Amino acid sequence: MNATASGSVTRTVTQGVRLGYGVGSFCTGTWGAVPGLLLLYYMTNIMAVPAWLAGIVVTAPKAWDLVANPLIGRWSDRTRSRLGPRRPWLLAGALTLPVAFTLTFAGPPITGAPAAIYVGVCFLLSATAYSVFEVPYKTMSAEMTGDYHERTSLLQWRMVFVGVATAISGIAAPAIVNAERPGGTPESYRLMAVFVALVMLAAMLGAFFGTARAPAVIRAAPQQGSLFAQLSAARGNGPFWWLLAIASSQTLSGSVMLAGAPYFATYIMDDPKATSTLFAALVIPLLLTMPMWVWLARRLDKRGAMILAGLLLGGGTAAAMATPVFGTVYTHLTLLVAGVGLGGVQLMQFSMLADVVAADAATTGRRRAGMFTGLWTAIESGVSAFGTMIFAAVLTVGGFISSDPSRRVTQPAGAEAAIMIGQCLVPAVIILMAVLMTFNYRLTADRVS
Repeated sequence: MNATASGSVTRTVTQGVRLGYGVGSFCTGTWGAVPGLLLLYYMTNIMAVPAWLAGIVVTAPKAWDLVANPLIGRWSDRTRSRLGPRRPWLLAGALTLPVAFTLTFAGPPITGAPAAIYVGVCFLLSATAYSVFEVPYKTMSAEMTGDYHERTSLLQWRMVFVGVATAISGIAAPAIVNAERPGGTPESYRLMAVFVALVMLAAMLGAFFGTARAPAVIRAAPQQGSLFAQLSAARGNGPFWWLLAIASSQTLSGSVMLAGAPYFATYIMDDPKATSTLFAALVIPLLLTMPMWVWLARRLDKRGAMILAGLLLGGGTAAAMATPVFGTVYTHLTLLVAGVGLGGVQLMQFSMLADVVAADAATTGRRRAGMFTGLWTAIESGVSAFGTMIFAAVLTVGGFISSDPSRRVTQPAGAEAAIMIGQCLVPAVIILMAVLMTFNYRLTADRVS
């Protein structure tokens, strides 16, 4: 999108490409929702893996992302093909992620430590395959337009698809799991995995074919030198690291909430099937409020919109602490408020990252979008997994007892208190810390071309 002499705005990205690019976020939203929502619960309540070990299993494979994602970003920066530098990677992810994800939830009939090892290996393969798709995919938005506000408009479509995918997967996946019996069975988890894998496959292939005619407005030369040299150069990009710190805090809080949702529904609300309705209350506002957040980003600038979104997200999350007093209807209302904030937080994150990447290319003349996005995705992935570990640690401190479908247990009072703290209080504190950090973010509209 470019401004003309009369002040009007001309789009550089066609509607077809916007939709084609946005559909890839079905994979992003699904991957972000399902493992974070169900994997910890699957291990503690289906595979009888102790909570502390399950937390390690979810976190450990993501440590590999800290190495793999920057490498994938760098390699995609330097890829030369008739399909462009990013699209071959999208296709590679589409051919590998669905298989690895299905295997994660479709293991042999084992429990305890052997089950933890199996899930850990399969989840490592899944995380790597996801990075092969997601790092180049996320990079493309910074290269399709050079306009500050068109990047927000372009990413609006992406966030709408993220919201739809999150809603479908976050509601449908628990519904499939709980269809046969509350809490799920090994068979229902396998069926869920196949459904989710097919959704991600369709999304990734859709993005691959849908971006065939995507423009490449930013055509900086690929960054030269070793990976270490590139990382050293990135250290000097203050806006990138500051934005990454803000986004990491927001991601950490979200991953703690996501991991805690099935436990909250099962042990606080006494209804495992409420996982789906709670998730719906959180993500439906994300779908409906994207145009509002685009408008607010223009009125308040992206930093102001991010602050407002964080306050709504943190306030709604903290208010859910009163669930035992006011009941389930109240809980769903608090999550509606949090969901409005979540939509703004996610849109601003990706739009501001695209600004940082574009500003870097304009300043340095180098194409380092893949490197920045790789670093971002690696740290985001690790932080997300660490949020699951935080919740698992809170469960362990509270004395939570793991089990399998053939052996139900009664949880101690300390475990229920831990679930409340982990699901509501801990995420709210982290979100409000991110709000405070956002006040110091400096790459606003008047500093970005």
